[in-house]
Amino acid sequence: MNGFSFDIASYPALPVARGLFVAGTDTEVGKTLVAGAIARSLRADGRTVEVFKPVATGCSRRREGLVSEDAEFLAACSDSRRPLSEITPLRFRTAVSPNIAAAREHRDVDLAVIFDAYCELVAAGSQAVIVEGVGGLLCPISDTFWVIHLAKMMALPLVIVARPGLGTINHTLLTLHAARSAGLKIAGVVINRYRLEPPSGPDATPPRMLGDDEYAMFTNPQQIATLGKVKVLTLVPDEPDNNVARGTIGDNTQFTLDQIDWWRLMK
Repeated sequence: MNGFSFDIASYPALPVARGLFVAGTDTEVGKTLVAGAIARSLRADGRTVEVFKPVATGCSRRREGLVSEDAEFLAACSDSRRPLSEITPLRFRTAVSPNIAAAREHRDVDLAVIFDAYCELVAAGSQAVIVEGVGGLLCPISDTFWVIHLAKMMALPLVIVARPGLGTINHTLLTLHAARSAGLKIAGVVINRYRLEPPSGPDATPPRMLGDDEYAMFTNPQQIATLGKVKVLTLVPDEPDNNVARGTIGDNTQFTLDQIDWWRLMK
């Protein structure tokens, strides 16, 4: 790939679907939790939902083969009966970027497996598709095909999941810049694991006696909204019941994400 080229002309066209592409500013920011909660929210509204995580690393080997914990969580949240191997068609055991995992495991990155699985999923006719990326937008799936290329091919509005604390302004603005450079539509930003009372308005005064980390957390949402010219959709609380491994979403987290009209954002 020549520099940061987001040209997808050499790849097959993917079917048009109504849905969202959940991306992160980094790994371990809570993409899976947010994607699952969105799927659960849509299901609670009576929508039929398909979930898709095109590639996963750090998978566990079981009798039926490599299994993605994230795919299990997404399937449970969406009430999907689709086999996990179709929800996450490309799986690696090594917990690194997919291209490096493939090289270490002496395997090819078969992009056609991803494309074919997505086409079959869309053809199933569900009302909404929730896609979760791997790592950040510039995470390489293969050496020449990154998450951002797939997001562009799917053409779904982007929900960006960000950290709450120090460093998130830089990470989020860089993600927004990359997304806009690729021509992606941005639905908004979700800030995950927020540990303070949320600001009550654009001119909210931070509580007294905050430490530097807490002060940064309190002011970051408005900074991201203003500097990034983007809607901060919500602040997701940090609560113990948010646990993908256990398959649980905290009541406050689900309630918070239920307040967003995800169906409208898919337009």
